[in-house]
Amino acid sequence: MTTHDTPQSRAADAPAGRVLWVTGGGSGMGRASAIAAARAGWDVAVSGRRAAALEETVRAIEDVGGTGLALPLDVQDREAVREAVEQVTGRFGRLDGLVLAAGLNAPHRRWEDQDLGEFDQVVATNLTAVASALDAALPHLRTSGGVAVVISSFAGWSFQPGAGVAYSASKTALGSLVRTLNQQEAGHGVRACHLCPGDVATDFLDQRPEVPDAAARAVMLSPEDVAHAACFVLDAPAHMRVDELVVSPVSQA
Repeated sequence: MTTHDTPQSRAADAPAGRVLWVTGGGSGMGRASAIAAARAGWDVAVSGRRAAALEETVRAIEDVGGTGLALPLDVQDREAVREAVEQVTGRFGRLDGLVLAAGLNAPHRRWEDQDLGEFDQVVATNLTAVASALDAALPHLRTSGGVAVVISSFAGWSFQPGAGVAYSASKTALGSLVRTLNQQEAGHGVRACHLCPGDVATDFLDQRPEVPDAAARAVMLSPEDVAHAACFVLDAPAHMRVDELVVSPVSQA
């Protein structure tokens, strides 16, 4: 565990004291969301498997005047996830929001060539780990009337043949996970959003059977675009819930 505080003040009109935990915070959409939230006044804890990448995110959080906490872990480790929540609340005293951005896919995406071991890993990361994080954070979100942004996929909203058997199944299931959370926890003021971005130019694209080239990536969404959408949900007033949000590049069919 590494903590970083900064004496830099936040913008005068930014709400203070809100605490966010981001999984997949070392790169891509998770990293961009962590930095954008810090800029908006959130204290931010970031988790992921790569400690060095998390430290880079924390330094970027500091650069925009925020306070960051790096918590390296594998989201499939349920005990580590629970310990991370306790570390976040022990450090900051509360937990108000989640951005769950850790994800996985594999190049073998068809019934004819998929590996069931890879299938298990994709589902464990994309679905089961999200349930574990929400379950661990829920007592604190009930106290704060908190909000969770579950970063899913365009394939979780609309069937995409190339996304893969495991990936499509796991991302589609996140919609149900969010809906049950919203229906059952509304009395506590807990809100969740199924955020479904289309093509995003990140290293995650390297897992595709045919990796997009620079020209293809140039017309995709950026991680910062998705972070902007995540912060819209995080900063919505307490009486407003964004059940599902789909964002995609105009170039996407």
